[in-house]
Amino acid sequence: MLHIADLTFRYGGRAIFDQATVHVPAGARVGLVGRNGAGKSTLFKLILDELHSDGGDIKIRPRARVGRVAQEAPEGEAPLLDCVLEADAERTALLAEAEACHDGHHLAEIHERLNAIDAHSAPARAASILSGLGFDAEAQARPVGSFSGGWRMRVALAAVLFVRPDLLLLDEPTNHLDLEATLWLQGYLSSYPGTLVVISHDRELLNEVCSRIVHVDQGRLVSYGGNYDDFERTRREKMELAAKAQVKQLEQRRKIQSFIDRFRAKATKARQAQSRIKMLERMEPVVAVVEERGMVFDFPDPEPLSPPILSIDGGVAGYDGRAVLRGLDLRIDMDDRVALLGANGNGKSTLSKILSGRLDLMSGRLQRPPKLKIGYFAQHQTDELNPARTAFDHMADLMKDAPESRVRAQLGRFGFEQERADVRVENLSGGEKARLLFALMSRDAPHLMILDEPTNHLDIDSRQALVSALNAYDGAVVLVSHDPHLVELVADRLLLVADGRVQPFDGDLADYRRFLAEQAREARRGGAAAESRSGTASRKDERRAAAEIRAQLAPLRKQVAAVEKRLEQSGKTKAGIEAKLADPALYSGPGEAVAKLQKELAETQRCIDEAEAEWLDLHEQLEAAQADF
Repeated sequence: MLHIADLTFRYGGRAIFDQATVHVPAGARVGLVGRNGAGKSTLFKLILDELHSDGGDIKIRPRARVGRVAQEAPEGEAPLLDCVLEADAERTALLAEAEACHDGHHLAEIHERLNAIDAHSAPARAASILSGLGFDAEAQARPVGSFSGGWRMRVALAAVLFVRPDLLLLDEPTNHLDLEATLWLQGYLSSYPGTLVVISHDRELLNEVCSRIVHVDQGRLVSYGGNYDDFERTRREKMELAAKAQVKQLEQRRKIQSFIDRFRAKATKARQAQSRIKMLERMEPVVAVVEERGMVFDFPDPEPLSPPILSIDGGVAGYDGRAVLRGLDLRIDMDDRVALLGANGNGKSTLSKILSGRLDLMSGRLQRPPKLKIGYFAQHQTDELNPARTAFDHMADLMKDAPESRVRAQLGRFGFEQERADVRVENLSGGEKARLLFALMSRDAPHLMILDEPTNHLDIDSRQALVSALNAYDGAVVLVSHDPHLVELVADRLLLVADGRVQPFDGDLADYRRFLAEQAREARRGGAAAESRSGTASRKDERRAAAEIRAQLAPLRKQVAAVEKRLEQSGKTKAGIEAKLADPALYSGPGEAVAKLQKELAETQRCIDEAEAEWLDLHEQLEAAQADF
């Protein structure tokens, strides 16, 4: 599908890519990873011909449709559903042509093509995608211009998913999503029928979706089989092998040099000494795999306070006299790690503002000790930073009586060494601005930190550093995040904010995934039943109808489960073969072993491709059957 050969691209005197080569086969789901600034987004622009390379080739399969999310959010008065449907240019053109056509023969050809592209199911597909991204039926009928920029970017994502291009390029697709939409997107992309290349710092998405990882590493593109965890493990093993080989070679060079130094001047050993000099010159040094310096966060620990540090009894919260949350009963202790669940718009940000003191209760009682210090992080706060001032200037303004060494020490906790601390904010990356907000927010060692989407713009290593820092922090944490990996590793309490209430969620994030899936199934069943049953249908009739539906769909579900089991087994087989092929020791043995493994890999991939095609066909049959009910 996509082949990049010897790609070279320079910008500002720096080589972003230097003879980079990678092949992306049709149907692959590839995660493109690397540190911020490594060139991931630049590679997308080169693929889309928005930038021109200094050398090499980028080839895409002829006539393949390439899609990406529009860089500008859609606007206008068109309803969301129409906006998504219009993204399919061929369908839109055919429908317009059919409406104006008076030639019966040509009209038949148009309808034949509409059937071929499955145009009749397009509204249902578009509505399903919009629903997964958080738009209910009422929202889908509203004008796209009535939504905020973040919600309109969801519409842009829905549009490109609806078109189903042969090669789909996604750059941080979860940045504008909440946790619920992120979990839906993971499931959707896991079965995407085309070829996918996704740039993401969301470890969970890369693990759930990707079958291959391409690492942008020092100007090269290095491909690894498997998901992100497999990539990390293989790269770590590769680094360990390279380090051992380097140590071994250095010891060998030392011995050769010692012989040369001892016997170069002796006539009887001169020939052997010259031979070893030539041997030393011919010896190619082992290139060590360079490990990029990891990011470290360090939140200062607060002074202990007696529990609870904050409590709400019978609280009602809202704006301009309109209640958003009712019946708030909540207690937070110093050792709490709380994650707020619930779709955007249900009141998570309202609750965060109440806890942080940025919004007062309309009624009820909120108690907190006078000494309580609260740190509040929200991504929009980057807009409040002065672009002309440095990180040091911002920190010094808030620590007026502190010596310079203490100000710099606080910045150093979040990766701002001397040089970066003195860079103007306008020249900082998005990740550095986020780290500056962490440093500013935690300067007084808060007892409670409220973090609203803290991982936007942080790369994977920085996200892992944040996880470690939060787990080491002695205060309480309230977390709102679309990053499942962060929620799973940090939170020990889950609160569900929905329907105007805040209730404990009994379970972990896996249970929450099942809860969302069951909600979606109930909504689909409810909608189908509403169309088919009369208003006087009894609960007994409904149960009987549901049982009949399950019985009719059972054979298809069984076939789908069998194919999924085959796919899982084939995936494990493929990962095992790729792990063997990644072992450098294999290539020092007979070539027959390599050829045999490569043949096995090709056969396994063929089985996977056939199973995926069968799964897609069965899944479409199942969806069509469910739609009939």
